[in-house]
Amino acid sequence: MSALRREPLAEQAAQLLLERIREGEWELGQKLPGETTLAPQLGVGRSTIREAIRQLAGSGVLATRQGAGVFVTALDAAEPLDSIVMRADIERVIEARIAIEVEASGLAAARRTAAELQTMIRAADARKAQRASVEAHVDADIALHRSIVIAAHNEILTELFDGFAPRSRQAMIGMLRLRGEFGGDADHDVHLRILDAIEAQDAPTAAALTRDHLLELKATTS
Repeated sequence: MSALRREPLAEQAAQLLLERIREGEWELGQKLPGETTLAPQLGVGRSTIREAIRQLAGSGVLATRQGAGVFVTALDAAEPLDSIVMRADIERVIEARIAIEVEASGLAAARRTAAELQTMIRAADARKAQRASVEAHVDADIALHRSIVIAAHNEILTELFDGFAPRSRQAMIGMLRLRGEFGGDADHDVHLRILDAIEAQDAPTAAALTRDHLLELKATTS
């Protein structure tokens, strides 16, 4: 059995439990032994085991079911999304944006309110006006796309979009600087057509236009 090091006991206990799960001691969906069994195995108190379980539950590895016990819900701790996103290349980021924003555009066409439509229109106007600097233009572009995602009324899509926004901003600024031009009329017109489809509540067209726009953007990165 591994010995505990001079680190917070709960973190060490959580790591040892995770290692045992990774090694297959407990299978997916299997119930863990109780605190009175695990505590002496690891040489810690029951309160430390409870905190270790809370930490692993927070990372999605374990789940506590009232009156039933603690169960394995994943075989490893998930890496934080922001860590994955920040090391992804621009093509992967755009592919993820396609998955999120195409669906969001279709949902926004079906679910948007009049007030949300006005927010999108104002965001499009602000985007068109921001041609003085690449950074300002990209920030305005993100604000426009985020207004569409919000109008989809799906908090998971919004959370995913926000998770990609910092890496997307970084990549877009770099790409537009290399290109040396941004905010042209043709690009603005594409966004207006997307908003027209959303205003008309034409979900298939809104989704298709968004897909075409992002695929074209992806093609410029190759």
